[in-house]
Amino acid sequence: MPESPSKTVTEAVGPRPAALPSSPAEASKAPKVAAASLIGTTIEYYDFAVYGTASALVLGPAFFPSGNATVSSLAAFLTFAAAFLSRPLGVVLFGTIGDRLGRRQALVASLLLMGVATVGVGLLPTYETAGLLAPVLLVTLRLLQGISMGGEWGGAVLLAAEHAPPGRRALYAAVPNVGPSLGFLLSSAVILPTLNIVGRDGFTEWAWRVPFLLSTVLVVVGLWVRTTVTESPVFKASASPSAPAAVSTASRFPLGTLVARYPGRLLLGTGAAIGGSAVYYLTIVYSLSYGPKTLGIPQNTMLTAASVGAAAGIAITLPVARLADRVGRRPVMLAGAIGCVVWAVPMYASLSSGNALVITGAYTVGLMLLALMFSPMAAFLAELFPARLRYTGASAAFILANTLGGGFAPLVATWLNSQWSSPLVLGFYTGGLCLVSLLCLLALPETREEEFAA
Repeated sequence: MPESPSKTVTEAVGPRPAALPSSPAEASKAPKVAAASLIGTTIEYYDFAVYGTASALVLGPAFFPSGNATVSSLAAFLTFAAAFLSRPLGVVLFGTIGDRLGRRQALVASLLLMGVATVGVGLLPTYETAGLLAPVLLVTLRLLQGISMGGEWGGAVLLAAEHAPPGRRALYAAVPNVGPSLGFLLSSAVILPTLNIVGRDGFTEWAWRVPFLLSTVLVVVGLWVRTTVTESPVFKASASPSAPAAVSTASRFPLGTLVARYPGRLLLGTGAAIGGSAVYYLTIVYSLSYGPKTLGIPQNTMLTAASVGAAAGIAITLPVARLADRVGRRPVMLAGAIGCVVWAVPMYASLSSGNALVITGAYTVGLMLLALMFSPMAAFLAELFPARLRYTGASAAFILANTLGGGFAPLVATWLNSQWSSPLVLGFYTGGLCLVSLLCLLALPETREEEFAA
């Protein structure tokens, strides 16, 4: 029978073996594994951030020319959403690999796929050169990026969390969560100087390709790091012949088993992450287009505000995770969710001022509240599921939230602002999704004390 959302994991699956001992050898590997997980997520979100920024600046007219700027922007953001639609395929593919063959193999494959797709975007001909073939190829590569992303986050989080010393699981699981903001900062560090050097015209004409092509170097480094780390000791223990039969066979059909046994946890876990996804993508992606095109705010002002806010979020991510190891995941995430519900409208209302300091301050507070909600989320989602379903379970919840709350957010926001010409609608939309997350968190149990072995 499907589990009840109020049950603990132990109640849902029966008694578990004791937690794995943390030997000095395993403990010494944990920082390296966490670093490898961070490098991978940073690279993958760098690639995504580069595309998101390029969508806001140049990809609409280059690949979807139209006399209507809104139509062109919608088409570019639709390709952004396309990558989210293919993410569930990545969950199925890499979740199966990760739960059956190991976390490390899935992570190496996902990073390689992302690198090939991103460099491919940088080499594409535009509509002017290739006609309809150009947008078709762009959408195809975006779908491949989405499949890669479907397997990245869950694997990176699990590799770090399952190597973590006792009492520090949230801390180690949060390290890969720094990757999205770090990836955005890295993309800004490439795009802003490029814009300043070649100007808007030069960037539109050819220099937009530079950030995509630079991904080659990052992927090579990331692959080298990831191939040198060891497999998760938790996975190795759950895959051993001595593991209980129910545990060792659960991964033959991980997605089907997940849906059959844990529908409540999957849905509530998705809801718990949906509001934070909306905050992140509306701030980091959509507003970079909306501010300059609709409100006349300078592009550099928007990029700087988002960058400062992202840096502030990074600065508190690990301290917040350490707090979640001490007091529990839910109290910290609930505080962040409440803060995001309350702050959503003031944050986007700041765009009406046009003042760089006001916008930067509002974005900084918003992204720090997001860190409260998202920093413990990695450990929390992983702890909702047993080891041989954990890659698929954590990935599915997070990716569904990203798809529903983040992937479609720019499209929904573009439509909302075509109906009501006020940034306040962004706040109400985001605040509503954060309220959903708050309610889902209230319905889920605390997971800090859950055994993490099998």
